[in-house]
Order: sequence, then C-alpha cells, then structure tokens
Amino acid sequence: MPETYAEQYFPVLVQALLAMALAAGLLTASYLLGKRVRNRVKDTPYESGMVPTGDARHRFSVKFYLVAMLFILFDIEAIFLYPWAVVYRELKMFAFVEMLVFVVLILSGFFYIWKKGALDWSPESTANRKR
Repeated sequence: MPETYAEQYFPVLVQALLAMALAAGLLTASYLLGKRVRNRVKDTPYESGMVPTGDARHRFSVKFYLVAMLFILFDIEAIFLYPWAVVYRELKMFAFVEMLVFVVLILSGFFYIWKKGALDWSPESTANRKR
C-alpha cells in the first residue's frame, strides 16, 4: 500500500506520460509515413457527401442552439440522477424531496421550451406561430 502522496499518484503520472508518448509517436509516424497529396477534390470541405453550397459564415436558426442547450440540460439531469440513485437508501426522505424539487425544475424548463415552440421543426408550425 502506498504511504506517501507521491507514491499514490505515481501510477497516474506514468499513465499520463505513456498516453502522451503514444499520441506523439502515432502523430509522428503518421506525418513521416503518410502520403501528402494535395488536389482540389481533397481540399474541399466534406459535408456528408453533398456538394457544399454558400460560405461558412451564414446564419443558423436559433433552434439549433436551443436544441444544443436542451441536450446539455438533460445530460446534466442524467448525471445528477445517477449519484442520487446510488445514495438514495442512505438519505431516505430527504433525498426524495430534493430530487423531486430538481425534477420539477427540470420539467418546468422543458414545458417552457415546449410552449415556446423550440421543439417544433416542421415549416407549417413555424408559419402558424408567426401569424
């Protein structure tokens, strides 16, 4: 059993150094052994097999950002639910009430964005909302 602080974290340091050495070695090998072919087809951006149109600076709909925020919101909810489930028996009713408050807050945010129409992607629902 490691006794000092340095002995405890030495395996972590060794693993981090090995990971960095492996990554550097693979990048170096790829650079030295790889082909360097430059042509017009290879330099075009890849967009799922479709011919790219326009430039990269056009505006995106706000819905893309809303969906990203929703993903983060529900991802964080799942992260908080797991440790709660692990210690639920130890905390008993306190844990239940705290998680009930948390879930109510999350659901209120969900219903708010639902009513705002952030989850409606069909063109006719967007046209009806503008009227």
